[in-house]
Amino acid sequence: MTVSSDYHAFNTELLDFIRCSPTPFHATHRLAAALRAENFIELREQDAWSLQLGGKYFLTRNDSSIIAFIYGGPESLNQGIRMVGAHTDSPNLRVKPLPEKVKDYFQLGVEVYGGVLLNPWFDRDLSIAGRVVYREKGSGKLTKGLIDFKAPVAIIPSLAIHLDREANTGRTVNPQTDIPPILFEVKHNAQPGNKVDDFREIVAAQLKTEHAQLGDVEVLDYELSLYDTQAPAQIGLHGDFLAAARLDNLLSCFCGLKALLSAGLTSGSGAAPATCMLICTDHEEVGSASACGAQGPMLQHTLERIFPDASERLRGISQSLLISADNAHGVHPNYAGRHDDNHVPLLNHGPVLKINANQRYATSGVTAALFRQWCEAESVNLQSFVTRTDLGCGSTIGPITATQIGVPTLDVGVPTFAMHSVRELAGSRDALDLCRVMSACFRHVGPLSVA
Repeated sequence: MTVSSDYHAFNTELLDFIRCSPTPFHATHRLAAALRAENFIELREQDAWSLQLGGKYFLTRNDSSIIAFIYGGPESLNQGIRMVGAHTDSPNLRVKPLPEKVKDYFQLGVEVYGGVLLNPWFDRDLSIAGRVVYREKGSGKLTKGLIDFKAPVAIIPSLAIHLDREANTGRTVNPQTDIPPILFEVKHNAQPGNKVDDFREIVAAQLKTEHAQLGDVEVLDYELSLYDTQAPAQIGLHGDFLAAARLDNLLSCFCGLKALLSAGLTSGSGAAPATCMLICTDHEEVGSASACGAQGPMLQHTLERIFPDASERLRGISQSLLISADNAHGVHPNYAGRHDDNHVPLLNHGPVLKINANQRYATSGVTAALFRQWCEAESVNLQSFVTRTDLGCGSTIGPITATQIGVPTLDVGVPTFAMHSVRELAGSRDALDLCRVMSACFRHVGPLSVA
């Protein structure tokens, strides 16, 4: 093992976080638990807030988005607000409202969420997790809760090559007909009292298994996803790689969390302590246009409540910085031609600054220079990514958030292979290095601007 103990300890925590976060609801729950353990106080949007200087707070929306901050008070606006933004969702397969496909086998109708790379989902040991809204049959009370089957309860078998001789040369996947997963064989499970044709009954039984205090419940609705049960792992002959589902973008959420927890309050030269903030929102993979997405009002509402004076708030935002953290494309050694020759991010060679002339990324020369300065101070190598001019470019929460609140923004991420696959690959040295630079941003004294 050539990876140092610092990296190994960080990666062990990171992979455990990903393992326990199969959905945005679970990720937000885990983030909230980590914040509570460090004495962050939960705020409710429906309550009045009374913030104390140096106080540590967080709030959630839709159980799938979270904002946490260390409050520096109104005077901290003289230094601007340090922000790290990421997203809690990942491409996956979502269970439809009326999913039952029952004949010889019990299958589920599923909907594709985000830009899923579909082929890797075949022949994987799959489980189901998410949020359930249910009614307690005795009291009639409506309640919501999380479930996670954890065990491999489903699979999408491939069609044998004998029946599809073009499988290795011309196969396409029809998301309506080819990917409904199989849960069980019907005949041998059709026992008296066992409703094998009602998925909600299966979900209700799982609720009672996970929440032993529940009596009889009726499942009214759910937001459930399938996920691969193979555990995240540090792999490679010398431990060079992290292999896991949802590296995009739970890795960035975890880095931002660790940076915020280590930030404390910065002060110096008589300056007020800075306000540091972590924003992890849902629905980035489908455009962020939701009440709890980056295109929605959650961050704007939070800033207005933290700093109610509009003029002072806008003055502070102009001196602030958002680090939009989302995984970047590493140069795949088998497909190097898909990259611009001069911009070839390598795994384990440091975070990647993402730049696009058409504002698909929000990085500017000013924000890039600030980030580059912190990388130098932390002895962290920085790489750059620009897509080939003849290929399209993805986007992030960076341009969306910059447009919504006017904050200077940069886009950065850890280089990754197989992005949007059921199992992605990143370098085992890059996540901690990104976290160190985020921490340097939170510790920065003075306005986040260039004269």
